[in-house]
Amino acid sequence: MRITQLNIYPVKSLRGIGLEAASITARGFAFDRHWMVVDDDNRFVTQRELPAMAQVVVRLESHALILEHADAAEPLVIELERNEVAPRLEVRIWKEVCEALDEGSRASDWLTEVLGRPGGSRLRLVRFPDDQRRDIESDYLRGESAQTGFADGYSFLVTSEASLAALNARLLDKGLDEVPMSRFRPNIVVQGEAAFDEREWDELGNEEVRLGLRKPCKRCKIITQDQRTGDAPTPKEPLKTLVEMATQPGWKGAFFGQNAILLAGEGRELRVGDRVNVSRRRADS
Repeated sequence: MRITQLNIYPVKSLRGIGLEAASITARGFAFDRHWMVVDDDNRFVTQRELPAMAQVVVRLESHALILEHADAAEPLVIELERNEVAPRLEVRIWKEVCEALDEGSRASDWLTEVLGRPGGSRLRLVRFPDDQRRDIESDYLRGESAQTGFADGYSFLVTSEASLAALNARLLDKGLDEVPMSRFRPNIVVQGEAAFDEREWDELGNEEVRLGLRKPCKRCKIITQDQRTGDAPTPKEPLKTLVEMATQPGWKGAFFGQNAILLAGEGRELRVGDRVNVSRRRADS
């Protein structure tokens, strides 16, 4: 089995970046969900509320995060290294509260200009502090300790090409268009074996890197949205079809992909084309 895609999403819910090689940190891939957009209440904003976030192009250069938009006269450039002491905010992700560094009024003005004022609120860009730790929920862990940045809940999202092929076959049978893997915003895409076989995997990795697959990923309406325009070409799809397929037996809802944590390999990297092995979940785990 080989890795076919590696992706990071430096700003939560803006466009992703495809990589040939991804460096691994304690929180996941380097710079993945390292920034986030918040409203006046310091609550996270995503494509669920603001689909046009998909239109913001994201680039990472050696010195800076760069955001671009067709309606912006100039790109927004955020230096990766900050010399000044940035104001700290308490921000909310779902029910969690954690600290973040405010990227300032220039970033706020740029985002508000290109994305508007959802609910009348200005938008701000915040960064995950190097000295902050955000622990992953323990409910599905096995006494392990794991952390993440501004991701919804886990360090990595793993998906399979075989599973996407099965979903697209069902969509075609219904007279609907296929969907690309980008709809699911994965970090790691593998060739896969049988469709949805990943729900039985316990670990994924090689001699240097080990990931523990710990929780199926329940999907929201973002997967109905084109990840370049934010439009939803076919309302409720592929959400509706995933529910019909019952891809995660015993669980209610639409599931695609598996949430994973880092077990070993901090400081290492994964590359597209790398061969990876899987171990299967025991019946009692």
